[in-house]
Amino acid sequence: MSTAIDDDLWSAIGEPTRRRMLDLLLAEQGTATTLSARLPVSRQAIAKHLSVLERVGLVTATTSGRERRYDVDDAQLARASAQLAQVGAAWDARLRRIQRIAERIQHERDAAAPHPDERETDEHQQNESEERNDG
Repeated sequence: MSTAIDDDLWSAIGEPTRRRMLDLLLAEQGTATTLSARLPVSRQAIAKHLSVLERVGLVTATTSGRERRYDVDDAQLARASAQLAQVGAAWDARLRRIQRIAERIQHERDAAAPHPDERETDEHQQNESEERNDG
């Protein structure tokens, strides 16, 4: 399954206040006023954030009297989740490849390094050689 990554969608989700708003709206519908009461952001800022979320399709608005009630669009949220899973799988594959390369390099280094017994023999021979030269 190939899901194209929607940069506008992820730009909208990337902002922490908007993510918190989505969390609140997942629990229950809300208005700009009810959201601003639960977040340390002005009502005007909330309205701007809601506009961004609505533009990318993450929330839908319905008018009820003088209020606009916002709700999360489940289909668009599922699309975002699928994109995240795709990106996560791609990065997992990249990290596994990096791990295999690192393991191969370490294996090659280990194979090229002298065995500990050989190092002791080399050090012993070097010490004997130095003693003869000093003596």
